[in-house]
Amino acid sequence: MSSLPMEVAVMFGVTIEKVIPITIVLAVTFSVLCYFWACNPGKPWWQKRELVTDIVYWFFVPLFGRVFRIWLLVLGAGVVFGIRDADGLIAFYDNGHGPLAQLPLWLQAALFLVISDFMLYWSHRVFHDGGFWKYHAVHHSSEEIEWISAARFHPVNLLLGTIAVDVILLMAGISPNAMVLVSPFNTFHSAFVHANLNWTLGPFKYVLASPVFHRWHHTAVDDGGNTNFAGTFPIWDVLFGTFRMPEGRLPDNFGKDETEMPREFVGQVAFPFRR
Repeated sequence: MSSLPMEVAVMFGVTIEKVIPITIVLAVTFSVLCYFWACNPGKPWWQKRELVTDIVYWFFVPLFGRVFRIWLLVLGAGVVFGIRDADGLIAFYDNGHGPLAQLPLWLQAALFLVISDFMLYWSHRVFHDGGFWKYHAVHHSSEEIEWISAARFHPVNLLLGTIAVDVILLMAGISPNAMVLVSPFNTFHSAFVHANLNWTLGPFKYVLASPVFHRWHHTAVDDGGNTNFAGTFPIWDVLFGTFRMPEGRLPDNFGKDETEMPREFVGQVAFPFRR
């Protein structure tokens, strides 16, 4: 076996080892919460029609992200900074570099969270426009939005979205330890905003994205599908005129703009290229 397949196999094992306990905790947590505070009536998440598809994404995305994030960081260090040997790469990225790496780790983590969310707000808007929609449509194809729907992203969407943003910020000098620090929050919050909960967070609805806030984003385009682009901080939507939270009404009818989308993982990955 060559070194590359071996490295991928090791990454797969590490990824599975980390994802399984996280998945169990999230499954139990949102099963209980959604039982008492469901936003939309219907079957529980484990009975949703495309559960197998979402489970495949749930395990595929962390592995895909890990492999391509490392590959792009190695490529970037070689092209931009002329660093190509393994020891040099480790020394360069291990604790960050430049002025940003001199900041306290908590401040680096805070900067990473805010800047990445701002960048992802705009990349999200780009994916809703023109030729990029066919990739992002995969995420919007689910008609039953649940916490496990959070990972349903086309590989192209991942590459030009979260992976690209992570790589840019790490190459800018932020320590990978800062990203590790915010990773549990990002994982939980992403599942939280996709959960079938009727929570708006009340007066904090402008501070942190809520399930109702994000579920409006998953409605039809003419109802709310072109609003609420922020992943974490709704202030971006407030500032740029894309905030939508109607009083006295809850979002429903999801995934209606992409009725031709295949229901299985392979079909969804191939869909943008066949369209």
